[in-house]
Amino acid sequence: MQSALKLPTKGATMNDAFVNSFYSTNKSISFVMIVRALKTSELCVPVRTTFTVTREVICCFLALHTCRRRRRISMLKRQRRTGSKAPEGEVAVDKYARSEYVIIQQSAPRPKSLSVALAIFVGSCIIVAWLLFRGDEDNTKTLVFQGEVLLQPRTFHLPCSADYENFKRFPGCTPQSCGRGVTDAIVTREEALTLRRLAERGLSLGGSGGGASILDLHSGALSMGKQFVNIYRYFGEQIKDIFSEDDFELYKEVRGRIQREIAEVFGLDPSQMYLTKPTFFSRINSTDAKTPHDEYWHPHIDKVTYGSFDYTSLLYLSDYGLEFGGGRFIFMDTTSNRTVEPRAGRVSFFSSASENLHRVEKVTWGTRYAITVSFTCDPEHAIADPTLT
Repeated sequence: MQSALKLPTKGATMNDAFVNSFYSTNKSISFVMIVRALKTSELCVPVRTTFTVTREVICCFLALHTCRRRRRISMLKRQRRTGSKAPEGEVAVDKYARSEYVIIQQSAPRPKSLSVALAIFVGSCIIVAWLLFRGDEDNTKTLVFQGEVLLQPRTFHLPCSADYENFKRFPGCTPQSCGRGVTDAIVTREEALTLRRLAERGLSLGGSGGGASILDLHSGALSMGKQFVNIYRYFGEQIKDIFSEDDFELYKEVRGRIQREIAEVFGLDPSQMYLTKPTFFSRINSTDAKTPHDEYWHPHIDKVTYGSFDYTSLLYLSDYGLEFGGGRFIFMDTTSNRTVEPRAGRVSFFSSASENLHRVEKVTWGTRYAITVSFTCDPEHAIADPTLT
Protein backbone atom coordinates (compact mmCIF):
# COMPACT_ATOMS: atom_id res chain seq x y z
CA MET A 1 0.00 0.00 0.00
CA GLN A 2 1.24 3.47 -0.83
CA SER A 3 2.35 5.35 2.28
CA ALA A 4 0.80 8.71 3.12
CA LEU A 5 2.68 11.82 2.16
CA LYS A 6 3.73 14.05 5.07
CA LEU A 7 4.93 17.58 4.62
CA PRO A 8 8.00 18.84 6.50
CA THR A 9 7.59 20.94 9.59
CA LYS A 10 7.61 24.71 9.36
CA GLY A 11 11.09 26.10 8.73
CA ALA A 12 12.35 23.12 6.73
CA THR A 13 13.46 23.54 3.13
CA MET A 14 10.51 22.00 1.39
CA ASN A 15 12.21 20.72 -1.76
CA ASP A 16 15.15 19.12 0.07
CA ALA A 17 12.90 17.58 2.69
CA PHE A 18 10.66 15.99 0.08
CA VAL A 19 13.57 14.68 -1.99
CA ASN A 20 15.50 13.23 0.95
CA SER A 21 12.40 11.77 2.60
CA PHE A 22 10.57 10.24 -0.34
CA TYR A 23 13.27 9.35 -2.88
CA SER A 24 14.18 6.26 -0.89
CA THR A 25 10.82 5.39 0.70
CA ASN A 26 8.09 5.93 -1.88
CA LYS A 27 7.56 4.08 -5.12
CA SER A 28 5.46 6.89 -6.50
CA ILE A 29 4.26 10.31 -5.46
CA SER A 30 1.08 11.61 -6.99
CA PHE A 31 -0.64 14.94 -7.36
CA VAL A 32 -3.48 13.67 -5.17
CA MET A 33 -1.08 12.82 -2.35
CA ILE A 34 0.43 16.29 -2.48
CA VAL A 35 -2.92 18.05 -2.34
CA ARG A 36 -4.18 15.83 0.49
CA ALA A 37 -1.06 16.44 2.56
CA LEU A 38 -1.04 20.14 1.76
CA LYS A 39 -4.63 20.59 2.97
CA THR A 40 -3.79 19.05 6.37
CA SER A 41 -0.34 20.58 6.80
CA GLU A 42 0.30 23.13 9.53
CA LEU A 43 2.16 25.11 6.86
CA CYS A 44 -1.24 25.94 5.37
CA VAL A 45 -3.40 26.18 8.53
CA PRO A 46 -4.79 28.72 8.58
CA VAL A 47 -4.54 29.54 4.86
CA ARG A 48 -4.05 33.26 4.57
CA THR A 49 -3.37 34.12 0.93
CA THR A 50 -3.62 32.48 -2.46
CA PHE A 51 0.05 33.32 -3.00
CA THR A 52 1.10 31.27 0.05
CA VAL A 53 -0.79 28.18 -1.08
CA THR A 54 0.42 28.49 -4.67
CA ARG A 55 4.00 28.77 -3.44
CA GLU A 56 3.69 25.57 -1.39
CA VAL A 57 2.06 23.71 -4.30
CA ILE A 58 4.92 24.77 -6.58
CA CYS A 59 7.45 23.58 -4.01
CA CYS A 60 5.64 20.24 -3.84
CA PHE A 61 5.72 19.79 -7.61
CA LEU A 62 9.37 20.77 -7.85
CA ALA A 63 10.18 18.15 -5.23
CA LEU A 64 8.01 15.62 -7.06
CA HIS A 65 9.87 16.31 -10.30
CA THR A 66 13.26 15.96 -8.56
CA CYS A 67 12.26 12.65 -6.98
CA ARG A 68 11.15 11.21 -10.31
CA ARG A 69 14.25 12.51 -12.04
CA ARG A 70 16.51 10.84 -9.50
CA ARG A 71 14.67 7.56 -9.81
CA ARG A 72 15.02 7.72 -13.58
CA ILE A 73 18.76 8.39 -13.31
CA SER A 74 19.12 5.49 -10.86
CA MET A 75 17.29 3.18 -13.26
CA LEU A 76 19.51 4.20 -16.19
CA LYS A 77 22.65 3.71 -14.12
CA ARG A 78 21.54 0.15 -13.36
CA GLN A 79 20.79 -0.42 -17.04
CA ARG A 80 24.28 0.74 -18.03
CA ARG A 81 25.90 -1.52 -15.43
CA THR A 82 23.97 -4.54 -16.67
CA GLY A 83 24.43 -3.64 -20.32
CA SER A 84 20.72 -3.44 -21.02
CA LYS A 85 19.43 -0.90 -23.50
CA ALA A 86 17.31 2.01 -22.39
CA PRO A 87 13.85 2.08 -23.92
CA GLU A 88 13.44 4.15 -27.06
CA GLY A 89 12.72 7.79 -26.29
CA GLU A 90 14.17 7.42 -22.78
CA VAL A 91 17.05 9.43 -21.46
CA ALA A 92 20.70 8.39 -21.43
CA VAL A 93 23.37 9.26 -18.92
CA ASP A 94 26.60 11.04 -19.77
CA LYS A 95 29.23 9.11 -17.81
CA TYR A 96 31.72 11.93 -18.26
CA ALA A 97 29.71 14.48 -16.25
CA ARG A 98 31.72 15.91 -13.37
CA SER A 99 29.01 15.99 -10.77
CA GLU A 100 25.47 14.65 -11.04
CA TYR A 101 24.64 12.73 -14.20
CA VAL A 102 23.47 14.94 -17.01
CA ILE A 103 20.24 13.87 -18.61
CA ILE A 104 20.37 13.83 -22.42
CA GLN A 105 17.13 13.36 -24.26
CA GLN A 106 17.63 10.85 -27.06
CA SER A 107 14.41 11.66 -28.83
CA ALA A 108 13.72 14.92 -30.60
CA PRO A 109 12.82 17.98 -28.52
CA ARG A 110 9.15 18.31 -27.69
CA PRO A 111 8.50 22.00 -27.06
CA LYS A 112 4.77 21.60 -27.64
CA SER A 113 4.50 18.83 -25.03
CA LEU A 114 6.51 20.86 -22.54
CA SER A 115 4.29 23.88 -23.09
CA VAL A 116 1.16 21.82 -22.54
CA ALA A 117 2.63 20.27 -19.39
CA LEU A 118 3.64 23.70 -18.08
CA ALA A 119 0.16 25.08 -18.76
CA ILE A 120 -1.46 22.15 -16.94
CA PHE A 121 0.94 22.57 -14.02
CA VAL A 122 0.29 26.32 -13.62
CA GLY A 123 -3.45 25.84 -14.01
CA SER A 124 -3.47 23.11 -11.38
CA CYS A 125 -1.60 25.34 -8.93
CA ILE A 126 -4.09 28.16 -9.41
CA ILE A 127 -7.11 25.86 -9.03
CA VAL A 128 -5.78 24.17 -5.89
CA ALA A 129 -4.80 27.50 -4.33
CA TRP A 130 -8.20 28.99 -5.10
CA LEU A 131 -10.06 26.00 -3.69
CA LEU A 132 -8.03 25.94 -0.49
CA PHE A 133 -8.29 29.68 0.06
CA ARG A 134 -11.98 29.81 -0.80
CA GLY A 135 -12.78 26.82 1.42
CA ASP A 136 -11.06 28.34 4.45
CA GLU A 137 -12.92 31.61 4.13
CA ASP A 138 -16.32 30.09 3.32
CA ASN A 139 -16.14 27.72 6.29
CA THR A 140 -15.39 30.40 8.90
CA LYS A 141 -18.24 32.27 10.55
CA THR A 142 -18.01 34.88 13.31
CA LEU A 143 -20.23 34.19 16.31
CA VAL A 144 -19.49 37.52 17.99
CA PHE A 145 -17.59 40.52 16.59
CA GLN A 146 -15.30 42.64 18.73
CA GLY A 147 -17.43 45.75 18.17
CA GLU A 148 -20.62 44.11 19.44
CA VAL A 149 -21.74 44.52 23.06
CA LEU A 150 -23.85 41.59 24.28
CA LEU A 151 -26.02 42.70 27.20
CA GLN A 152 -27.76 39.30 27.05
CA PRO A 153 -25.80 36.05 26.61
CA ARG A 154 -25.68 34.74 23.06
CA THR A 155 -26.00 30.98 23.43
CA PHE A 156 -25.70 28.02 21.06
CA HIS A 157 -26.94 24.57 22.08
CA LEU A 158 -25.26 21.38 20.86
CA PRO A 159 -25.77 17.64 21.37
CA CYS A 160 -23.49 16.35 24.12
CA SER A 161 -20.71 14.03 23.01
CA ALA A 162 -20.17 10.55 24.42
CA ASP A 163 -17.02 11.73 26.24
CA TYR A 164 -18.92 12.23 29.49
CA GLU A 165 -19.84 8.52 29.57
CA ASN A 166 -16.20 7.75 30.33
CA PHE A 167 -16.30 9.70 33.59
CA LYS A 168 -18.30 9.52 36.80
CA ARG A 169 -21.57 11.45 36.50
CA PHE A 170 -22.71 14.01 39.05
CA PRO A 171 -26.44 14.82 39.08
CA GLY A 172 -27.15 18.53 38.89
CA CYS A 173 -23.80 19.27 37.24
CA THR A 174 -22.66 16.76 34.59
CA PRO A 175 -23.78 18.22 31.24
CA GLN A 176 -27.16 17.04 30.00
CA SER A 177 -27.50 19.89 27.51
CA CYS A 178 -24.25 21.03 25.95
CA GLY A 179 -23.27 24.12 24.01
CA ARG A 180 -21.48 27.44 24.22
CA GLY A 181 -22.23 31.05 25.10
CA VAL A 182 -20.77 34.56 25.01
CA THR A 183 -21.66 37.59 27.13
CA ASP A 184 -20.35 41.10 27.79
CA ALA A 185 -22.68 41.75 30.74
CA ILE A 186 -21.09 40.10 33.79
CA VAL A 187 -17.62 41.73 33.91
CA THR A 188 -17.15 45.46 33.31
CA ARG A 189 -14.40 46.81 31.12
CA GLU A 190 -12.87 48.54 34.14
CA GLU A 191 -12.75 45.27 36.09
CA ALA A 192 -11.17 43.52 33.11
CA LEU A 193 -8.47 46.19 32.85
CA THR A 194 -7.79 45.94 36.59
CA LEU A 195 -7.29 42.19 36.22
CA ARG A 196 -5.07 42.80 33.21
CA ARG A 197 -2.84 45.07 35.28
CA LEU A 198 -2.65 42.30 37.88
CA ALA A 199 -1.54 39.90 35.13
CA GLU A 200 1.00 42.38 33.77
CA ARG A 201 2.57 42.85 37.20
CA GLY A 202 2.76 39.12 37.82
CA LEU A 203 4.08 38.22 34.38
CA SER A 204 6.70 40.98 34.61
CA LEU A 205 8.44 38.75 37.17
CA GLY A 206 9.19 36.17 34.49
CA GLY A 207 7.70 35.25 31.15
CA SER A 208 8.31 32.61 28.52
CA GLY A 209 11.02 32.95 25.91
CA GLY A 210 8.39 31.97 23.36
CA GLY A 211 5.10 33.60 22.51
CA ALA A 212 2.92 32.26 25.34
CA SER A 213 3.29 32.92 29.08
CA ILE A 214 1.04 31.87 31.95
CA LEU A 215 0.46 32.96 35.53
CA ASP A 216 -1.52 30.61 37.79
CA LEU A 217 -2.41 32.35 41.06
CA HIS A 218 -3.73 29.08 42.52
CA SER A 219 -0.63 26.90 42.17
CA GLY A 220 1.80 29.82 41.86
CA ALA A 221 3.08 28.60 38.47
CA LEU A 222 4.75 31.32 36.39
CA SER A 223 6.45 30.92 33.01
CA MET A 224 10.14 31.77 33.27
CA GLY A 225 12.20 31.13 30.18
CA LYS A 226 11.75 27.50 29.19
CA GLN A 227 10.46 26.37 32.56
CA PHE A 228 8.04 27.30 35.36
CA VAL A 229 8.67 28.60 38.87
CA ASN A 230 6.42 28.91 41.91
CA ILE A 231 6.05 32.65 42.56
CA TYR A 232 5.07 32.15 46.20
CA ARG A 233 8.22 30.15 46.99
CA TYR A 234 10.51 31.98 44.56
CA PHE A 235 9.65 35.52 45.68
CA GLY A 236 8.43 34.85 49.22
CA GLU A 237 7.11 37.89 51.09
CA GLN A 238 8.01 40.14 48.16
CA ILE A 239 4.90 38.87 46.40
CA LYS A 240 2.80 41.15 48.64
CA ASP A 241 4.48 44.11 46.95
CA ILE A 242 3.21 42.81 43.60
CA PHE A 243 -0.37 41.80 44.46
CA SER A 244 -2.90 43.12 46.95
CA GLU A 245 -5.82 41.63 48.84
CA ASP A 246 -8.11 43.76 46.68
CA ASP A 247 -6.68 42.11 43.55
CA PHE A 248 -7.48 38.65 44.88
CA GLU A 249 -10.92 39.70 46.08
CA LEU A 250 -11.83 41.00 42.61
CA TYR A 251 -10.50 37.78 41.07
CA LYS A 252 -12.72 35.73 43.41
CA GLU A 253 -15.77 37.89 42.73
CA VAL A 254 -15.39 37.65 38.95
CA ARG A 255 -14.90 33.89 39.16
CA GLY A 256 -18.16 33.61 41.11
CA ARG A 257 -20.09 35.62 38.52
CA ILE A 258 -18.80 33.45 35.69
CA GLN A 259 -19.74 30.32 37.62
CA ARG A 260 -23.29 31.55 38.21
CA GLU A 261 -23.70 32.56 34.56
CA ILE A 262 -22.65 29.11 33.34
CA ALA A 263 -25.01 27.48 35.83
CA GLU A 264 -27.92 29.63 34.66
CA VAL A 265 -27.36 29.00 30.95
CA PHE A 266 -26.92 25.23 31.33
CA GLY A 267 -29.57 24.78 34.04
CA LEU A 268 -27.16 23.68 36.77
CA ASP A 269 -26.91 23.99 40.52
CA PRO A 270 -23.93 26.36 40.98
CA SER A 271 -23.17 24.85 44.38
CA GLN A 272 -22.41 21.56 42.58
CA MET A 273 -19.76 23.22 40.38
CA TYR A 274 -16.17 23.53 41.57
CA LEU A 275 -13.23 25.57 40.38
CA THR A 276 -10.55 23.23 39.03
CA LYS A 277 -7.04 23.37 37.68
CA PRO A 278 -5.53 24.71 35.58
CA THR A 279 -7.11 28.15 35.94
CA PHE A 280 -4.66 30.83 34.82
CA PHE A 281 -3.83 34.16 33.16
CA SER A 282 -2.31 33.95 29.68
CA ARG A 283 -0.24 36.46 27.73
CA ILE A 284 0.30 35.69 24.04
CA ASN A 285 2.32 37.63 21.48
CA SER A 286 3.82 36.93 18.05
CA THR A 287 7.22 35.71 19.31
CA ASP A 288 8.18 32.34 17.82
CA ALA A 289 7.61 29.31 20.04
CA LYS A 290 10.66 28.00 21.88
CA THR A 291 9.11 24.96 23.61
CA PRO A 292 5.93 22.86 23.19
CA HIS A 293 4.39 24.93 26.00
CA ASP A 294 4.47 27.93 23.65
CA GLU A 295 2.45 26.16 20.94
CA TYR A 296 -0.98 27.30 22.05
CA TRP A 297 -2.60 27.15 18.59
CA HIS A 298 -3.16 23.40 18.23
CA PRO A 299 -6.76 22.10 18.12
CA HIS A 300 -7.74 20.32 21.33
CA ILE A 301 -10.60 19.13 23.54
CA ASP A 302 -10.45 20.26 27.16
CA LYS A 303 -12.14 17.14 28.57
CA VAL A 304 -9.55 14.99 26.79
CA THR A 305 -6.59 17.16 27.77
CA TYR A 306 -7.76 17.71 31.36
CA GLY A 307 -10.11 14.96 32.49
CA SER A 308 -11.50 17.04 35.35
CA PHE A 309 -12.91 19.78 33.07
CA ASP A 310 -16.68 19.89 32.59
CA TYR A 311 -17.13 23.60 31.76
CA THR A 312 -14.52 26.00 30.41
CA SER A 313 -14.64 29.78 30.33
CA LEU A 314 -12.38 32.55 29.11
CA LEU A 315 -12.42 36.16 30.25
CA TYR A 316 -10.72 38.41 27.71
CA LEU A 317 -8.63 41.31 28.99
CA SER A 318 -7.67 42.99 25.70
CA ASP A 319 -9.29 43.93 22.39
CA TYR A 320 -8.97 42.05 19.11
CA GLY A 321 -8.02 44.33 16.21
CA LEU A 322 -7.05 47.20 18.51
CA GLU A 323 -4.38 45.74 20.79
CA PHE A 324 -3.50 42.58 18.90
CA GLY A 325 -4.09 40.79 15.59
CA GLY A 326 -4.94 37.13 15.16
CA GLY A 327 -5.68 35.41 18.47
CA ARG A 328 -9.37 34.76 17.79
CA PHE A 329 -10.97 31.80 19.57
CA ILE A 330 -12.17 29.23 17.03
CA PHE A 331 -14.73 26.48 17.57
CA MET A 332 -14.00 23.79 14.98
CA ASP A 333 -17.41 22.36 14.11
CA THR A 334 -18.02 19.59 11.60
CA THR A 335 -19.22 21.84 8.78
CA SER A 336 -17.51 25.14 9.61
CA ASN A 337 -15.29 27.10 11.96
CA ARG A 338 -16.99 29.61 14.28
CA THR A 339 -14.98 32.39 15.86
CA VAL A 340 -15.23 34.64 18.89
CA GLU A 341 -13.42 37.98 18.62
CA PRO A 342 -11.99 38.96 22.02
CA ARG A 343 -13.10 42.16 23.75
CA ALA A 344 -11.97 43.35 27.18
CA GLY A 345 -14.60 42.15 29.67
CA ARG A 346 -16.10 39.54 27.31
CA VAL A 347 -16.70 36.05 28.69
CA SER A 348 -16.88 32.99 26.44
CA PHE A 349 -17.95 29.68 28.01
CA PHE A 350 -18.75 26.16 26.82
CA SER A 351 -19.12 22.52 27.80
CA SER A 352 -15.65 20.98 27.74
CA ALA A 353 -15.99 17.77 25.71
CA SER A 354 -15.54 17.06 22.00
CA GLU A 355 -18.70 18.91 20.96
CA ASN A 356 -16.48 21.97 21.45
CA LEU A 357 -13.23 21.11 19.70
CA HIS A 358 -11.36 24.42 19.48
CA ARG A 359 -8.13 26.29 18.97
CA VAL A 360 -6.71 29.81 19.20
CA GLU A 361 -5.36 31.57 16.12
CA LYS A 362 -1.72 32.53 16.18
CA VAL A 363 -1.26 36.11 17.35
CA THR A 364 0.31 38.11 14.52
CA TRP A 365 1.00 41.40 16.32
CA GLY A 366 0.46 43.00 19.72
CA THR A 367 -0.32 41.16 22.95
CA ARG A 368 -3.42 39.17 23.89
CA TYR A 369 -4.39 38.81 27.58
CA ALA A 370 -7.04 36.45 28.94
CA ILE A 371 -7.98 34.30 31.94
CA THR A 372 -8.98 30.68 31.55
CA VAL A 373 -11.42 29.73 34.34
CA SER A 374 -12.35 26.04 34.46
CA PHE A 375 -14.97 24.14 36.42
CA THR A 376 -15.49 20.51 37.38
CA CYS A 377 -18.40 18.52 38.75
CA ASP A 378 -16.07 16.26 40.75
CA PRO A 379 -15.34 17.66 44.25
CA GLU A 380 -12.17 15.58 44.39
CA HIS A 381 -10.70 17.86 41.70
CA ALA A 382 -11.80 21.13 43.31
CA ILE A 383 -9.30 23.89 44.06
CA ALA A 384 -9.68 26.90 46.35
CA ASP A 385 -9.57 30.57 45.40
CA PRO A 386 -6.05 32.02 45.72
CA THR A 387 -5.00 34.04 48.77
CA LEU A 388 -1.96 36.05 49.75
CA THR A 389 -1.78 34.50 53.24
